[in-house]
Amino acid sequence: MARLKTGINGDLTGKVGTVVGAKWRDIYYIRSLPTKKNNPRTKGQVRQRSKLSVTMEFLKSITPYIRIGYKEYSTGRLTAFNAATSYNIKNATTENNNKIELDFSKVLVTRGSLITAPDIKSEIVNGQLHFSWDTALKENARSNDLVMLLAYSQTKKEAIYNICVAQRSHSTAQMRLPSAWHEDIIHSYISFRSADGELVSDSITISHHFFVILKTFKKFDFKD
Repeated sequence: MARLKTGINGDLTGKVGTVVGAKWRDIYYIRSLPTKKNNPRTKGQVRQRSKLSVTMEFLKSITPYIRIGYKEYSTGRLTAFNAATSYNIKNATTENNNKIELDFSKVLVTRGSLITAPDIKSEIVNGQLHFSWDTALKENARSNDLVMLLAYSQTKKEAIYNICVAQRSHSTAQMRLPSAWHEDIIHSYISFRSADGELVSDSITISHHFFVILKTFKKFDFKD
C-alpha cells in the first residue's frame, strides 16, 4: 500500500500498481517495478545455448591464440573472441542424438585473408606433432610468413600452441605433445600470419589418435 504525505498532490511512499514511491536524501521519487522475465526455454533456445556453451568451452582454452587468429575480424564493436565464437557456432557445431557437439574438422581457430600453404601434411612421431607443407608462394603469401601451430586434446579438453614456431620457407614445423595425452584424440591446427602480424590465414586441421610406443629394456648381468 502507498501513502500520500500531504494530500493528493503530496509525496508518495509505497507501491501502487506497477510503480513504487520512495525517498532518498529528502527527495521523493517514483520508479516502475522491474518486469518479470519469462524464460520459456524452448527447444530452439536450449539448442542455441548448448551451441554457445560447447563453443566457448573450447575457445576459452585458447583465448590468446584467438586474439591473434581473428584480428582481422576485430572491430570497435566486435572483439576477436566474439568473432570467433559467432563463426564457430554457425559453422562448426553439430547435433548428434540430441547432443550439441563441435565438429573439429570445421572449426577455424584462425580466420583471415592470408593465403595458406598447399599440400599440408601432419603426423605424430615420437611424441612430436609434425607438420609439412609446400613452400610455393601464391598471391599475398611471403616466405617470411610465420607459422602458428595448435594441438587440442578432445579427451582432456586441453590445448597447447606456439604462435611463432617456424617460417613459411622452412617447409616443416614441430611441437612436442604432453605425454599425458597418450591415447587421446588430438586435433591439430596450422595457420600462417604475416611477419608484421596484420594478416592471418584460415586454419587447417588434421586429427590424430595419439599412440606412444613404449619400449621395455631387459637388464642383463654379465659375469666373468
